[in-house]
Amino acid sequence: MQNKNIMVCVTQQRTCERLILNGYNNLKSPKDKLYVIHVVSENDKFLNKSNDGEALEYLFQVSKKAGADLTVIRAKEVIKAIGNFAKNKKITNIVMGASPNGEDLESHNLAVKLKKILNNVEFIIV
Repeated sequence: MQNKNIMVCVTQQRTCERLILNGYNNLKSPKDKLYVIHVVSENDKFLNKSNDGEALEYLFQVSKKAGADLTVIRAKEVIKAIGNFAKNKKITNIVMGASPNGEDLESHNLAVKLKKILNNVEFIIV
C-alpha cells in the first residue's frame, strides 16, 4: 500500500483545527506524512489584524500536536503555489474546508482549479 502524504489547506481561522484533525485522522501508517499549508496572496496584507499572529500561533500548535509541519507561503499565484507544494511533497490527499457554495467538490472553486493541475490526488472536503 502506498504511503499517504496528506496536505491540509488552512486559513488563519481557529476553525481550521477541525481540518487539521481530519487530516491527522486520515493517516493510516507511521510512514504517512501530514502537511499543513497556508498560502497568502502577495496582494493581501499579512498579519494586518491584531489577532492574526495569535491565530497563526494557534495553527502552529495544533499542527505540531498532529505531527505536521505548518508551512506559510506568500505567492503571486495562490493556486500555482499550492499546486507546486503538492507536487514537491508528492501529496496524495488534500483536505479543505467546504466553500460557501456547498460541500461537494464541484462547487469548491479552489479544489476545481487544483484538480486541473494535480493528477491522482484525492480531495477531502470537510
